[in-house]
Amino acid sequence: MKTAKLYRMDMPGHTCPHGLKAKDLLQREGFEFEDHSLKTREEVDAFKEKHNVKTTPQVWIGDEHIGGHDDLRAHLGKEVSSQDGETYQPVMVIFGMALLMAIAMSYAFSGHFMPVRIFEWFIAVSVCFLAVQKLQDIDRFATMFLNYDLLAKRWLPYAKIYPFAEALAGILMLSGALVWIASPLMLFIGIIGAYSVYKAVYVEKRALKCACVGGDSRVPLGFVSLTENLMMVFMGFWMLF
Repeated sequence: MKTAKLYRMDMPGHTCPHGLKAKDLLQREGFEFEDHSLKTREEVDAFKEKHNVKTTPQVWIGDEHIGGHDDLRAHLGKEVSSQDGETYQPVMVIFGMALLMAIAMSYAFSGHFMPVRIFEWFIAVSVCFLAVQKLQDIDRFATMFLNYDLLAKRWLPYAKIYPFAEALAGILMLSGALVWIASPLMLFIGIIGAYSVYKAVYVEKRALKCACVGGDSRVPLGFVSLTENLMMVFMGFWMLF
């Protein structure tokens, strides 16, 4: 039987989430382990000083000190998530949910699936979701956006106007109203965005993060960003003609 010891913070005002994750991982991996809860700040401080560690939880397997939750995952051969690496997960979640919502809206609207309307609603909902990501922290988005958008570099207010313009375009596209506003707006921001991304990534070969899902994005600037802008360009022409 595999044995382990877990020391984690579980005070009246705070239960360490990483401690709970370490406990769950040990249980799922079939360990028989001692679960030691540190109930007060004094106990936590004394534990850190005794074992010369800076954080909790801490895990021992047998007599071997493993470390915290991420160290435990690595020791067991499991993937350890990184806050610094690149990921496409935010974009995949947005596009995936937008597609499912478009399919559901088509069925709710007509009782069957309408491919053309699903396509239109998919793009509209995707644009709305992407705008929401940017609007959560406009300053952080604008800072990242200024790294590569050509218009924003020349006229800084555009970096803060962009999320609102994108949101308006998505809502008008979804409603089918005021096409004479929505179509030129989509074309304007889509063409500038596509050219900016193409120039930064494929001409200048710069390694940048994309601001498409907000200012704390770890999505790399590249094909996905270019696709987003080209979708808006296509939809602008689609609505116009």
